[in-house]
Amino acid sequence: MTTLDDQLKMLKDLTDAKGVPGNEREARDVMKQYITPYSDEVTTDHLGSLIAKKVGQAGGPKVMVAGHLDEVGFMVTRIDENGFLYFQTLGGWWNQVMLAQRVTVVTKQGDVTGVIGSKPPHILSADQRKKPVEIKDMFIDIGASSKEEAEEFGVRPGDSVVPYFDFTVMDNEKMLLAKAWDNRIGCAIAIDVLKQLQGEDHPNEVYGVGTVQEETGLRGARTSAHAIKPDIGFGVDVGIAGDMPGVSDKEAAAKLGDGPQIILYDASMISHKGVRDFVVDTAESLDIPFQYDSLAGGGTDSGSIHLTANGVPSLSITVPTRYIHSHAAMLHRDDYENAVKLIVEVIKKLDQDTVEQLTFS
Repeated sequence: MTTLDDQLKMLKDLTDAKGVPGNEREARDVMKQYITPYSDEVTTDHLGSLIAKKVGQAGGPKVMVAGHLDEVGFMVTRIDENGFLYFQTLGGWWNQVMLAQRVTVVTKQGDVTGVIGSKPPHILSADQRKKPVEIKDMFIDIGASSKEEAEEFGVRPGDSVVPYFDFTVMDNEKMLLAKAWDNRIGCAIAIDVLKQLQGEDHPNEVYGVGTVQEETGLRGARTSAHAIKPDIGFGVDVGIAGDMPGVSDKEAAAKLGDGPQIILYDASMISHKGVRDFVVDTAESLDIPFQYDSLAGGGTDSGSIHLTANGVPSLSITVPTRYIHSHAAMLHRDDYENAVKLIVEVIKKLDQDTVEQLTFS
């Protein structure tokens, strides 16, 4: 078993934490624990997003580095008479990655283990067996024999349901497997950016943010950006990795280990040219590896941040990841560390004149 260093211990604590949209408290508490030592002030907006402020020079440009606290999961909507739970998806789920997966129901009395089930294939017709089971036909089995017993366990409608998976360092120790990389890796980047700015001379006010409800519409990014009123915004998230069987470069070109992704375009935002050029020039001048990417669908917190007030020049920087929106995703430690390095170096080069110049470039 791999001995976890301090950074891996932080990543384990962040990803093991349970936090679906609308109930991010546990993940927020972990992020707060790790980011507070490097912050001048830690606050929470009224939706629950965590905002950690680190001042280089008071009154300088405000730079927002935002990862989202929430992970894809479910919410209990109904308990039937036999004690089976029915649920609403929170965030995008593909039905083929859900069945027979273990989940944790977070109740007022504590955690309850469950498994996602459906009608067994043995009693389906030949045609039915060829079709994926629809999410509406799935349920969660917690081993209860009745509605009353499920309620005795503490389960009630509205409870969070969280994928279950333990943080794992692979045999190739650069490869890290965990639930909730989408997007605890962004939260980790925000923490490490503030950590690496300790003792660095820069004329900015930096905000490391853990936003809520990204997976259900970039909601916490909207409220936290409104609270901060940033001059520059970075949404840090996971991106799509294409280095696997059956995926062409045309569909997804990024490879694990080749650097963080500079997102040119997605459904939520066209990247700001001035910020993008500044980040790319910084990476190239310091030989920090990076990859370009664009997505026809999906978006990140930058999609909300850049529309705040009269506009915030923004860019999404992502870590290529395999198998997102499932119980277990995989990423490369070097990509995470290079994303932190790149953002730190960009912040060190920013000042009021630079911000004004790139805003209108």
